[in-house]
Amino acid sequence: MKRIAFTICSAALLLISCNDSADKTATEATPAEKEKTAEVKTEAAPPPMDSAAMMKAWMDFATPGAMHKWMEKTNGTWVCDSVSQWGVDPSAPPMKSKATNIQTSFAGGRYVVGKFTGTMMGQPFEGMSTMGYDNAKKMFVNTWIDNMGSGIVHMSGTYDEATKTLNLKGHQTDPMTGKDSDLREEMKMIDDNTYTLSMYGTGMDGKESKFMEGTFKKKK
Repeated sequence: MKRIAFTICSAALLLISCNDSADKTATEATPAEKEKTAEVKTEAAPPPMDSAAMMKAWMDFATPGAMHKWMEKTNGTWVCDSVSQWGVDPSAPPMKSKATNIQTSFAGGRYVVGKFTGTMMGQPFEGMSTMGYDNAKKMFVNTWIDNMGSGIVHMSGTYDEATKTLNLKGHQTDPMTGKDSDLREEMKMIDDNTYTLSMYGTGMDGKESKFMEGTFKKKK
């Protein structure tokens, strides 16, 4: 009786095993079939583009708007008689210097280019900025280059109408590591003829610290 039961169980297990093999053979695709399916998916045609929608998107992207009008208010010659600069030790008294920033519109008011001259840590300093407002991203974009580095700083951000402040964040190259380090800028419009500029970066302790600030007056 035990032998008969064992024989029946063996036959049942064999039958189940065969069925499982048959199911796998029937349902599992071969490598060639998988590759063919992948090719079919890859070759699927993209949806047709709406030329009218594309044209409108580009027109909206390229047309100056309210934020570009705001940027034009920053055009002119701006002078700061007392720029405060902090070195490696933020607790030490800041160095004082003078600076001039001349800003002009470019490309039909789509950008504002600034040329900055002064001194930095007792050395002659000159820099150039390009500011724009990206209509598609709905944010300000800014680049900066100067004679105390060989990289290009990229920042972006928004304008807070309540505080009249342009807040930008980005990165600059850390010459010690060759990697990016955080950078932040606040440009607050006191009135049409006055603005304050503050710059923040990563200090020696890895924390944010202020390394420059000044009040700029428009030259009449």
